[in-house]
Amino acid sequence: MGNCIQGCKDYFSRQKNTNIRLTLPVVCFVWQIAMIILFGVFIRYDEESDTHWVETKAHENITSDIENDFYFRYPSFQDVHVMIFVGFGFLMTFLKRYSFGAVGFNFLIASFGLQWALLMQGWFHSLDPHTGKIYIGVESLINADFCVAGCLIAYGAVLGKVSPVQLLVMTLFGITLFAVEEYIILNLLHARDAGGSMVIHTFGGYYGLAITWVLYRPNLHQSKRMQGSVYHSDAFAMIGTLFLWMFWPSFNSAITDHGDGQHRAAINTYLCLASTVLTTVAISSLSQKTGKLDMVHIQNSTLAGGVALGTAAEFMISPYGALIVGFFCGIISTMGYIFISPFLEKTLKIQDTCGIHNLHAMPGVIGGIVGAITAAAASESVYGKQGLINTFDFTGDFKDRSVLTQGGYQAAGMCVSIVFGVVGGAIVGSILKLPIWGDPADENCFDDEVYWELPDEEEEHQESIPPILEYNNHMIHKQQDLSESNFSVEHCES
Repeated sequence: MGNCIQGCKDYFSRQKNTNIRLTLPVVCFVWQIAMIILFGVFIRYDEESDTHWVETKAHENITSDIENDFYFRYPSFQDVHVMIFVGFGFLMTFLKRYSFGAVGFNFLIASFGLQWALLMQGWFHSLDPHTGKIYIGVESLINADFCVAGCLIAYGAVLGKVSPVQLLVMTLFGITLFAVEEYIILNLLHARDAGGSMVIHTFGGYYGLAITWVLYRPNLHQSKRMQGSVYHSDAFAMIGTLFLWMFWPSFNSAITDHGDGQHRAAINTYLCLASTVLTTVAISSLSQKTGKLDMVHIQNSTLAGGVALGTAAEFMISPYGALIVGFFCGIISTMGYIFISPFLEKTLKIQDTCGIHNLHAMPGVIGGIVGAITAAAASESVYGKQGLINTFDFTGDFKDRSVLTQGGYQAAGMCVSIVFGVVGGAIVGSILKLPIWGDPADENCFDDEVYWELPDEEEEHQESIPPILEYNNHMIHKQQDLSESNFSVEHCES
């Protein structure tokens, strides 16, 4: 028995091999071929994207192509698509030598994930029982992007510490878990979550946190010199922040009902985000002796309001209510970066590279709570009888559901997303812990050179990196007294 245990320890602690010349191409080729086959068997155009649209118009007395869902949804799809590929990608470029990995691997897993998401969501939500086919349109593309967002959130927790093969495996399981929990929350519990506070952000946040907890690296300090940011890397990350911030109203309103619901969701999100910026700046300044701002807070916590209002975006939360949600989210998220992240790393051994707990997990839970309270407090005098039915979809099997019951199911939906994230992440993390995926050694984390060909100039000067500005950023969690400045200049080893 002792020899068996020792053998397992030796197997898991053997020297890392980051050569993925065989494994990465095999995974990419095999999985893409599998997608082609599965799409050939299951995926078809829906009636609004098929050439039979002309016949559909005549049969349903539709007089203009403008009534095709494409013209309602495509502008929102464009915005969401930019958020997925540009916003999330550039937001993670803050590390001074991991910009290629941040943007490039974001591109890779999003491209694979959206294909797998169309299949998984199709099997659960839109599989035609008569033909056995999945019919997709522009709304399917938006939902696939939403599904991918959960995995990109999880990527933020393990940024710089895993191989691209591990990321593809994480995405494969993440999309699968997402489709199941989404079906339970939206279809079985009939909770409303237009902007995905629960389904996307809470799940994605705790999924990533559970994975990074299982993949804990006790010697990660050996890569400390690569964990900081430099001036230009923070500027690039701010580009991601601005894209996400500008397009978040589209994200939260993209799949809501046409008309007042979509209109209201955009307004509420717009106001909530604006409020979040001011309180984030306030707390960031208060946390420094000199009153200077920490770029990490501005890059991340300013987005927390969009996350927290996802569930209640289409509800009658009122404009001032949206401002209140943003007010508190800016405070809570920024305080999370200052106090909670160091606690999670030191006490719970959770090495959260991007601080997704403060930007996604915690605001996602707040969003679930706000949604449950707002739903339970809804009344016919505020919504109108038909408005109440439309907003909460009190039709069919749910036509007799009360608003108090709806509030309870909203809260239950939040619990489901947490359980799926934590349990699913722990299981997937155990799979990713196997020493077969080509992940980097502790001393080589956060460095593009491990998986990317770098320009000659970078290779020549990699050991002579100039003094860097080290902020109180996502990975450098030094518990300092608030009376001291968190800004310092460090010289890296040469």
